[in-house]
Amino acid sequence: QVQILESGGGLVQPGGSLRLSCATSGRAYSHYTMAWFRQPPGKARDFVGAMKRTSGVPSYGDSLKGRFAISRDNAKNTLDLQMNSLKPEDTRVYYCAVTERTLMTSDLAMNDEYEYWGQGTQVTVSS
Repeated sequence: QVQILESGGGLVQPGGSLRLSCATSGRAYSHYTMAWFRQPPGKARDFVGAMKRTSGVPSYGDSLKGRFAISRDNAKNTLDLQMNSLKPEDTRVYYCAVTERTLMTSDLAMNDEYEYWGQGTQVTVSS
């Protein structure tokens, strides 16, 4: 079993930055492919980005690369999401997801490919 805890959400003004962190416990961290998704009220979750367990190269959702950056901290067993130049439309609940399976790059954005999900952390971008 894998436990997931997201942190770092909050209220930020447009143009500001936030850093979210996803901490895991359970099986060895290096076995995980980890991802961030986000969900606006009443809509489906969208893919933000992911990092495979087999590589240190992140993949991003459409239009987010350049403002958002994912990184892994192996010493802390965390996957971080740095969000810059935030816009009001970035207001969502952000979720961390984990799978112990090896995914094809084309599957990283699929919600159903992840077995474990955090509770989510709210990010609100507003003046």
